[in-house]
Amino acid sequence: MSTRKTIQFLGYLGLIGSILVGLGEYLLHYSTNILGHSENYEFFAFVDLEHMTLGHFLAVIGLPFYFAGYIHIYLMLRSGNETLARLVLAIGFIAFAVGGIWIGSRSSIGNIVHLKDSMNPEVYKNLLAHYTNHMEVLVQALRVIVALLSIIFIVAILKGGTFYKKWMAIFSPIVILIAVALVGLAIPSIGQHTLPILMNITHFILFSLSLYQLNILIKPLHND
Repeated sequence: MSTRKTIQFLGYLGLIGSILVGLGEYLLHYSTNILGHSENYEFFAFVDLEHMTLGHFLAVIGLPFYFAGYIHIYLMLRSGNETLARLVLAIGFIAFAVGGIWIGSRSSIGNIVHLKDSMNPEVYKNLLAHYTNHMEVLVQALRVIVALLSIIFIVAILKGGTFYKKWMAIFSPIVILIAVALVGLAIPSIGQHTLPILMNITHFILFSLSLYQLNILIKPLHND
């Protein structure tokens, strides 16, 4: 398999990851009441337990494909600056290691919410507080990690020499994430479906644009 074919294959694996994890996270989180019951994870009470179980395993199965996707990004950047490309790869791996720990915990907290009425209120409150302090904090860390990754991604592309056209710098992960979030907040009928899987939509767009740019690069070689 040629180098470019390998890069392309890894990009498609990243796309598969964004779809599988996105579908899993959607099943874990979505209900028609999600936007009105965010406090204390109350929205989980409206999610079917079987949906949460299926969503959990889809997300866990799909997560490793994200690492392939970031190897794809690394290979797209490497010809420009090896150091910056390696930094994007390392931070991308850290991001999805952190994200994997978080997504793997969601079915458990969802099950706890379903058991609320059968538990001592103080015990229930303590369980939610423990989860917030140990797991929900990872979401905040993930946003910082993705922002740092995006800065390096932009710098690497603007320095030139990568497989990307420089306009790709506009579509860094954090910019895509903010744009998709703003659309979801502005249009709640869309947001109730997109906001629960925001990071996955972001990376589906990122990997799609990356593969588009790679295909543009490959076509002239096929025509020679």
